[in-house]
Order: sequence, then structure tokens, then C-alpha cells
Amino acid sequence: MITILFIGDVVGEPGRTAVKHMLPELKREHGADFIIVNGENAAAGRGITPRLAQELLHAGVDVITTGDHVWDQAELAPWMESEPRVLRPVNYPQGTPGHGSVVVETPKGKIAVMQVQGRSFIQPPLENPFLISEAEAKRLREEKGVRVIFVDMHAETTSEKISTGYNLDGLVSAVVGTHTHVQTADETILESGTAYLTDAGMCGPAVGVLGREREPILQRFRTSMPAKFPVANWPVRLCGAVVQIDEATGRALSIARISKIVEKPAS
Repeated sequence: MITILFIGDVVGEPGRTAVKHMLPELKREHGADFIIVNGENAAAGRGITPRLAQELLHAGVDVITTGDHVWDQAELAPWMESEPRVLRPVNYPQGTPGHGSVVVETPKGKIAVMQVQGRSFIQPPLENPFLISEAEAKRLREEKGVRVIFVDMHAETTSEKISTGYNLDGLVSAVVGTHTHVQTADETILESGTAYLTDAGMCGPAVGVLGREREPILQRFRTSMPAKFPVANWPVRLCGAVVQIDEATGRALSIARISKIVEKPAS
């Protein structure tokens, strides 16, 4: 059995610090063999830099996924070619910098991670996520011999995420959604053995709006005037999922949500 720990969208410095502080405890508590983190909001809420990605990798993260904010930090694109463990959505056009999937050798065998981005109410519009992710899952199975495949489905609408789960059921081990920062309560194992959760939630400030300070957002809603949305402060709500997978077949055995409040560590 392989146990994968997935942590949802990391928001700003509080989210990064909480992940680095909690990883040893989470790994022990859940017996995690492999850790995936969505880092697309790690740099002050917009994108991730090479330095911040390296900090998370050095802290014990095995693969970092992203999403629609992947290019918000200009220095990331040229660096991604040299670091295949930091992913951008697989359904970008051919020739886009970086990688949409990666295969990692582990003591328990090969584990593949794929990043997909939806098209409903999210920018930029990318290639068809259903066709691209299905083709990539088949390639990973047939050409790379991988059975354990984890998919981060980064999308705005629940319907597109749920449909992706059904579309990939039996081809991949897990489909877990990101982007909306609010954890859903629909974890399940689909008919053909794929673990599914519509949204893992975020690892970001708990008191605010999706990890941002609430007052500027309230003012934007009240007045319709432009405003900046700084990342809020501690405490942090750390959300994600733990998926147990049969390493021989790639079928999921269980999926469980995690959600806990993390206070700021002592300096």
C-alpha cells in the first residue's frame, strides 16, 4: 500500500510556514509515503517563485502542483524546465515551458502526478482538460508503466471537477480538486477504483476570505471599487486529503479529508 498526503492551495507566508512546520507531524500521523502540495498561491497569494518552491521541496514535499496563477512570478517559467517536480497544467499548448506531469521513483514503486486545469469560468482558456488528461493518463500507464497516478484538478466549478473524476475513473488512482480554497465533504471511491474529492481546501489564513484580509474584500463587494487583497495572518487552516492506494493495481483503498487549525510557531 502507498499512502499519499495531498495539501491544498498554500496561501502566502503563513501557509508556507504552516506546511513546513507541520509536515513531520503529518507524515508520522498518517504514515505518508509521498507528499504533494499545491503551491500556486505561495508567493504572497499569487504564484510561486523558484526559491519558495525549493524551500517546500527541501522541507519534504515530493511534488508541487500549481494552477491558473502559475505564471504570476516571471522567474518561474525559465526555471521550471530544470525542476520537473514543479508542475503546470498539462493542458497548456505544446511548447509551453515546464511539465504537466512527472513520474517519481520511490521505494514503493513509481508514482505519477498530473496537473489539469479546467475551462469553466477560469483564465486562461486551455486545451480540453478531459481529452488531454485522459490521453496523458493512458500514456503514463502504457509507456511509463505507472499504476499509481494522482491528479490535481484545478478548476472553478464543481461540475467540471466531478465530471473529470468520472472521466478518469479506473485510469488514475485519485482525482482531487483545488482552486476554490474551501474543502468539500464528498470524498469517495468511484466505481472503478479512483479516489475523488471535489476540493481539498487551502492551507492559508483561517480568519479572512479565502486566505486574504477580509476588510478590502468586503469593501470591494460593497462599493465595486478596485482594491488590493493582502494575505491575512495567523492562525492557518491546513486542509488536504490522505489517499491509500494498492501499489500493484493503482486502485484506491481509502480517502480521508484532513483539516486542522495551526497556530503560529514560536520563533
